[in-house]
Amino acid sequence: MKASRIVAIRATPVTVPLEAPLLHSNGAHWGRFVRTLVEVETDDGLVGLGEFGGGGESATAAVEGLIGYLKGHDPFRLEAMRFAICNPTASLYNNRTQIHAALEFACLDIMGQKLGVSVSELLGGRIRDEIPFASYLFFRYGDADGRHEVRTPEQLAAQARVLKASHGFTSHKLKGGVYPPRHELECYRALADAVGGDRLRYDPNSALSLGDAIEFGRAIEGLNNDYYEDPVWGMPQLSRLREFVRIPTATNTVVINFEQLAANVAQRAVDVILLDTTFWGGIRPCIKAAGICETFGLGVAVHSSGELGVQLATMLHMGAVVPNLSYAADAHYHHLLDDVIVGGPMRYRDGAIAVPEGPGLGVRLDRDKVRRYHELFLELGGYAYDRDPGRPGWYPLVPNARWADPAQRLVPDLGVKR
Repeated sequence: MKASRIVAIRATPVTVPLEAPLLHSNGAHWGRFVRTLVEVETDDGLVGLGEFGGGGESATAAVEGLIGYLKGHDPFRLEAMRFAICNPTASLYNNRTQIHAALEFACLDIMGQKLGVSVSELLGGRIRDEIPFASYLFFRYGDADGRHEVRTPEQLAAQARVLKASHGFTSHKLKGGVYPPRHELECYRALADAVGGDRLRYDPNSALSLGDAIEFGRAIEGLNNDYYEDPVWGMPQLSRLREFVRIPTATNTVVINFEQLAANVAQRAVDVILLDTTFWGGIRPCIKAAGICETFGLGVAVHSSGELGVQLATMLHMGAVVPNLSYAADAHYHHLLDDVIVGGPMRYRDGAIAVPEGPGLGVRLDRDKVRRYHELFLELGGYAYDRDPGRPGWYPLVPNARWADPAQRLVPDLGVKR
């Protein structure tokens, strides 16, 4: 079989609307996701797809500028590509981890298309055909009439019931770190009551002090928790927290590479590692990390960084081949109003999404939607992930004490150009 050679790399930023702005401990998703779609083309006419977060001229230039490194490269030579653009010492000056991830996605997509098999078959063969997901609940800004707002325990419980009825979720994650911990504790208890015996998880994105985390963790020990995700920042504090709270700890922030994973094996601060196909630099590093976790008895889950259908496909293929994936995956996906892939958004069935069956990643771009949402990006521009549009001038500390006021309803300026 004649080798393929890379001849072109293209990047297209897109903006896809969300049902409502989503709040988190560092700021917000301002009512939309901004993502960059990556296409790698070969000399035999194959086009592989990738995706990563953010977008704009600098992201496009960073991706397309790598053609000088990769023109003529065989997309099957993935380890060579990793060192060509992500040499670990050179990366101290050029951190290209997420760009490498998008290019790896695209090369795996090309390989699967060329061989006529899915990515999950390339990576060892799937052991599951669908991946269960958690509901991933956020505090949210509403519109002027209060629609879509989630600020109170009652609103959170209602939103959980809607998502459970619509998509069949039986695991539920609350993204916290927005309001004072005792208010969020009241909300979390209301969530538990609303979903009966379903599984739960809480993630305040490292916003809590150790004292607040101990108080919150002890208060929820009797609930049906999967794990306690990033309540405090850093392995030393997470290790200390485990002495006081009898819930497994989890992270997607302080263990996102192999050096940190090795440190966690030695220190055992975290029980469950959330693997993100972009944060770790691709699907293959995630599978490698999952194998290390299996060896040392660490749990594995799947992290979401705000995906459209291309990255969701990478999460599905990764989840399909990892034996020790024992938790429902995270996904922001159900908050999106649309997608850029042919056929529209993938469907949940009983809280799970089927792993795509086609060759490669099994998804293709809907060119009309890519054009529409690229134009929307040009119209609206980007937004600052680490700022809250409802609190101009605000920024968080770690640990934080600058909480939003749960008694105050806000309708923020989302930075839309007029």
